[in-house]
Amino acid sequence: MNKKLEYEGEFLYERKYNGKGYDNNGNIIYELINGNVKIKEYFPTGGLEFEGEYLNDKKNGFGKEYMGDDELKFEGEYLNGKRNGKGKEYDLWGKIEFEGQYLNGKRNGKGKEYDLWGKIEFEGQYLNGKKVE
Repeated sequence: MNKKLEYEGEFLYERKYNGKGYDNNGNIIYELINGNVKIKEYFPTGGLEFEGEYLNDKKNGFGKEYMGDDELKFEGEYLNGKRNGKGKEYDLWGKIEFEGQYLNGKRNGKGKEYDLWGKIEFEGQYLNGKKVE
């Protein structure tokens, strides 16, 4: 692609199997391991935005979201491109802000919110992203 490396790795039955794909700037944008896609997405500034598993062109499986300075923002499970299952959110300083269950991208089910000092501020149920008190 424009005389730049687009993919390096192995093929199986004429499909990419074990290897890495690159963007025009030489950044790894995905990795294939035994045919399973591990994606790395980057902000336009070059910082890491997401790394995790993809299936059918959507986030599926375990993944991590990052803020602009490669600081962890979220880590957890995804289904059909949205947060689904167990996950943890982090604040700007890398401290845990929330841990619990997600459904269709929103807090749903059992969860805990933490204050700035790491103490539990709320522990209970969430429904469609809101606390159930």
